Amino acid sequence: MQIEVWLFIVIVLAAPLAGAGLMWWLVQRFSTRSMAKAVQEAERVVAAARAQAEARAKTVELAAEKAATERRQAVDRELQASLAEVKAAQARAEKREETLDRKLAQIDERERKLDERDQRLARSEESSAAARATLDAQLQEVRDRLQKVAGMSMEEARVLYLDEVRQRSEHDAAVLAQRIVEDAEHDARERARQITLLAIQRYAAESVSESTVRSIKIPSEEVKGRIIGREGRNIRAIERATGADILIDDTPGVISVSCFDKVRQAIAAETLQRLVADGRIHPTRIEELVSQVTRDINDRIQKDGQAALLETNIRGLHPKVVEAMGKLSFRTSYGQNVLRHSVEVAFLCQMIADELGLDGNVARRAGFLHDIGKAMDHEMEGGHPAIGVEFLRRHGERSEEVLNAVGGHHGDIPSTTPYTPIVMAADAISGARPGARRESMEMYVKRLQQLEGIARRHRFVDEAYAIQAGREVRVVVDAKKADDAYAFKIAQEIAAEVEKEMTFPGEIKVTVLRETRAEAVAR
Repeated sequence: MQIEVWLFIVIVLAAPLAGAGLMWWLVQRFSTRSMAKAVQEAERVVAAARAQAEARAKTVELAAEKAATERRQAVDRELQASLAEVKAAQARAEKREETLDRKLAQIDERERKLDERDQRLARSEESSAAARATLDAQLQEVRDRLQKVAGMSMEEARVLYLDEVRQRSEHDAAVLAQRIVEDAEHDARERARQITLLAIQRYAAESVSESTVRSIKIPSEEVKGRIIGREGRNIRAIERATGADILIDDTPGVISVSCFDKVRQAIAAETLQRLVADGRIHPTRIEELVSQVTRDINDRIQKDGQAALLETNIRGLHPKVVEAMGKLSFRTSYGQNVLRHSVEVAFLCQMIADELGLDGNVARRAGFLHDIGKAMDHEMEGGHPAIGVEFLRRHGERSEEVLNAVGGHHGDIPSTTPYTPIVMAADAISGARPGARRESMEMYVKRLQQLEGIARRHRFVDEAYAIQAGREVRVVVDAKKADDAYAFKIAQEIAAEVEKEMTFPGEIKVTVLRETRAEAVAR
């Protein structure tokens, strides 16, 4: 048993030793083989690496050679291009040098010619100086002879010559001015005629003149006595209540009413008509009727003013302005009702302004208000244009175009806007149309005589005749003393004096005639 145990112990102890020896043997055997394989593998790797390095070295060498070749070729190309540029620059320089040489030669030739020319000019100047001296001497000799022949000095001859030149220049200037003015007047006349005719055609107004009532018809002479009343108390009551003068004379069937204020005149005339129709004529009844008629007339004034505003489509006027325009329905100018004239001028202004490309509303307003001063010119001093401007300013009118047109439509103040001459033209058209106005025979004859007198007082005028109801004056000048240019000048001067000295509606044409008649008698 112990032997087995010891045997087991020996076996157990020997087994590890035997395993370790076997293990060592196996390691030695396998390590020898691995070392041989590792050496072989290392040799193979070294050989492969050497071959790869040699191949890479060859590749690098080839790439370097290729890059060097390409660089050499590029350098060659750049060198060739630089050589070509150098050759071109050299060629240009040679060409420029040739050009400069040629120009230098030309400059030398020109300088030579200039020198020759200067020499010729110097010789010419010397010859001219000598010739000038000779001519001066001859001219002085001729002057001396002329002075002896003419019997006047050089200064006297110069003055005579300058006078002749001045006369010729004045004549030429007059001819030129005549031609320029005629051309301008022709163009302006044609344009103005077109606009005027168009405005007149578009606006058709009544051509019958109107007049305020001044005479009252009565059925019998007995009514005159009743209107006068006992000791004149009735007629004094009428005059005191209305402010008008009642004129009763020997004219049968008529009583006249006179007053500067046309509204008071209308009140007095209407009161007389109602008294005659009523038959009750005494101071109390007169006062009642005057009050009633005054209210009716004031209502009529307001209605006429508002109707005119609606007709002309004008807005923004002060009630006092409307009332003043209504009063113009009782005012006449040479038989033309001033309110209807204002409405007519308003529409004509608008049409003319529209044709000229201006504001038709402003022109219509200016034309409508242009004669408003006539509604109170019997109460204030001054002409109706200035009165109208002050009245409109006082009642809120702020448009400078309207104010300038109202104040300057008769030329009292300078025109600062284009609407003022438009109002002047429309005012002349309205007043000059057939049947618009009338004047007394005495005033008519006086105006014709004044027109002919202005024309006759001019130099070289033989005769002057006013024709076409004073719308034209024919002036006959002496053809031997006045030429065509001077005739034109006379026409302008006469027209300017007529504008300055006379007052007339519309326009007056001045026609100057010069005629040469040759007569002979056969015997």
